Amino acid sequence: MSLLAKLIEPSQKYQKGQHPFSNSDLKKILIPLLIEQSLQLVVGIADTLMVSYAGEAAVSGVSLDTMFYSIFLFMFNAVATGGSVVVAQYLGKGDINQADFAASQIVRIAAIFSTACMVLILLTGKWILKGLYGSVEADVMAACRTYLWIVTLAFPASALYNAGAAIFRSMGRTKTTMTVSILMNVLNVIGNAIGVFALHAGAAGVAWPTTISWYFAAVVMVSLCFRSGKEVQIRMDLILRRDMEMVKRILHIAIPNGLESGLFQASKVFIGTMIATYGTYQIAANGISQTLWNFSALMTSSMGPVFITVIGQCMGAGNKDGAEYYLHKLPRITFFLALAWNILFGACLPLIVQLYDISAQTRQLVLICVWLHCLFLPFVQPWSFPLSAGLQATGDVKFSLYSSIFTSVFLRIIFTIILGNMLHLGVIGVTIAMISDWIVKAILDVIRVGSGRWREKRVI
Repeated sequence: MSLLAKLIEPSQKYQKGQHPFSNSDLKKILIPLLIEQSLQLVVGIADTLMVSYAGEAAVSGVSLDTMFYSIFLFMFNAVATGGSVVVAQYLGKGDINQADFAASQIVRIAAIFSTACMVLILLTGKWILKGLYGSVEADVMAACRTYLWIVTLAFPASALYNAGAAIFRSMGRTKTTMTVSILMNVLNVIGNAIGVFALHAGAAGVAWPTTISWYFAAVVMVSLCFRSGKEVQIRMDLILRRDMEMVKRILHIAIPNGLESGLFQASKVFIGTMIATYGTYQIAANGISQTLWNFSALMTSSMGPVFITVIGQCMGAGNKDGAEYYLHKLPRITFFLALAWNILFGACLPLIVQLYDISAQTRQLVLICVWLHCLFLPFVQPWSFPLSAGLQATGDVKFSLYSSIFTSVFLRIIFTIILGNMLHLGVIGVTIAMISDWIVKAILDVIRVGSGRWREKRVI
């Protein structure tokens, strides 16, 4: 056994139970997810990079908008995640018929919920933006309104794509989601280049390609779910059939997860209203930093679905000792991956930031914020967000919700007010507040895993 293999193994007291996923199995699930997430983040960087050539007002408008409409994207993902936990547990139990039914109901719930959200924002988005960001300059607000109206049209597509991707990930078939993601993101990048450089459409030039690529991905992903042919597939009769017991099982995970994700993003929107008062260059720095932060967190975000698949299937099979083993092993894997990645990414950061057409002041601020992120992430985040996904996979969703409300909503906002506003640290203060949130969240999640309270939870 190699040194790294020894380091990721938990201590002997966690070696009980069966361990159905070998290191090779975990690698097969993870590598396609890493490729998929990497490509999505590259497209995110390409979006902000290309729109930066339309001016800092456009960058600022799109970044403020993204914080708001991402609330809905997180909620759509929460519905998909809730369903994937149920599907994974039925797979672990060996009940394929119920897994098919759960998968079909995910699609039904996602379609209804996302369409309602789309109509709501199309009708009220203008006034919401005015209430949130009324103090920004007129050209920034114009970019906000344009971008939001266009991407809101993609809500149903985003929800259906996430539902389909979650179904395939619950089976461990991450190569399929990777392939669809590659096609979607290539389409998006080509569209961005045409919209920004050929058509000079500014914020609209990156918004329309995003919407079109989401619909492309949704059609492909849902079609694949209908004719999966392996393990789990959706059926129209099961989509149209309403069964409140199955819906309750999915929503038992999805509602707390959705509230957690929604409140987390809502706190970012509230913080965004404060950032909007810092000035255009700080807004632009925050928008670019947000994109680069996502890239820094590549390993931790990619590991979340791995936690759900592995631990969900263990819990469905009644193998709680195996679930405990992976609750200790997977964060260790995440740590080593995140450490290696952030050393590399931090070293390349000055070259990446030079690609943006922004002022020297904005560029320096981005470097400080992202380096802080890279420095702390490997040592804290593996035991917060991905571990929370593992707890959700056991059915312990309320703890994750309450701890996130305390850390991501309450503490982060308080620290932002103190550091960003009162001490005038601006976006740097926002970054430090975010890191403080991670630290407290990690401590709470590690204590929860050690308590064993998650063993009492039941999903199916």
